[in-house]
Amino acid sequence: MKKQGILNRELAGIFARLGHTDKIVIADCGLPIPDGVTCIDLAYKLGEPGFIAILEVVLEDLKVEHSYLAEEIKTANETIHSSILQKMEPVTYISHEQFKKMSSEAKVIIRTGEITPYANIMLQSGVIF
Repeated sequence: MKKQGILNRELAGIFARLGHTDKIVIADCGLPIPDGVTCIDLAYKLGEPGFIAILEVVLEDLKVEHSYLAEEIKTANETIHSSILQKMEPVTYISHEQFKKMSSEAKVIIRTGEITPYANIMLQSGVIF
């Protein structure tokens, strides 16, 4: 049995198969899930688990070289936006509509119980060497 890192067996397996530039999404509970994209639904009630808690655990387990956020998060969700910026750079801002389209490229969407607006991030996998 694993002692640390992601314990969710589906997520651990997906993370083990990621290569350089592959993308994953951590999403609030309202982001539409494109057909054909694996969704690991961690939501168990409104607000739980929260977006930031899941982001922190993922960042401990995954080498990330870049991230994408919806431009709208800057004004519609300043608290989450500020917390994200404290944890990572660089960030590219795109429209929420473009974010939803790009999410079809993700290897997995991790759905949280987050209920604040635009609490979604796309993470691009880096390399550890």
